[in-house]
Amino acid sequence: MLRKILRALGALLVASALASPAAFAAKGQTKLHWYGQAAWKITTPSGGVILVDPWLTVPTNPDKNSIAELGRVDYILITHGHRDHVGDAVEIARKTGAKLLAPYALTMNMVSVLGYPKDQAMVGGNVGGTIDLPKAGAKVLIVNAIHGSELTAPQLPAPGPGQPAALTSGNPVGYVIMIKGGPTIYHTGDTGVIEDMKLIPMFHHIDVMLACIGGYFTMDPVGAALAVQWVKPTHVIPMHFGTFPLLSGTPAQFEAALKKRGLGKRMIEMKPGGDLTF
Repeated sequence: MLRKILRALGALLVASALASPAAFAAKGQTKLHWYGQAAWKITTPSGGVILVDPWLTVPTNPDKNSIAELGRVDYILITHGHRDHVGDAVEIARKTGAKLLAPYALTMNMVSVLGYPKDQAMVGGNVGGTIDLPKAGAKVLIVNAIHGSELTAPQLPAPGPGQPAALTSGNPVGYVIMIKGGPTIYHTGDTGVIEDMKLIPMFHHIDVMLACIGGYFTMDPVGAALAVQWVKPTHVIPMHFGTFPLLSGTPAQFEAALKKRGLGKRMIEMKPGGDLTF
């Protein structure tokens, strides 16, 4: 009987270990979790955790307790100032102690306007800079994106008569995240198709491209397929679609556009709340 109990306890300990971020270090894997829109959680082989554009309360996220269930978070990366990308960053930072990396002006506004803890804000970066994320065993290259980057209501107080309703917050960006012992991931941020994307594979092979496809505010599926042709990733995962009616691009349209360019085997479709390991 005692042996059976010890075996059961051992099995429980193993299962618990495999469910933790540290398990990915042992298995040499990187885990991607998609909350919806452009919000991602990346758990690296070292056990580090990076959130990108952390709008965890996005309506399409099936897990309504995502913030409460967060454990370790080492870094929060934000591509630009729009509320569906800044998301729940301040609340998460206060809960986890996560460091902020964002474009320079956005970083300052995150602290001075939105109340991000000042001692948790890294020096804001900008396009062309490569920044170490040592707690996650990763580096990140900041790359160009063409979009806006304004803080707006409800992030800002209601403006008085004659006062601006939007606060400019630097340039929008994308991130090339290079993970030691893991994949190199390109998060496009919100962007149109730009020829700067042709430069990325000259310096880095992209294993996983997280590409906006919704249209209206960003690339649509046809434009995103051209971006994939230029970036040459091994895999591409569509994001930033379907959250609102205006974001009408679909993975099926994206897959069709990729096939027209001879790139039909690269797309991986995910659902909000889903996980992938690499």
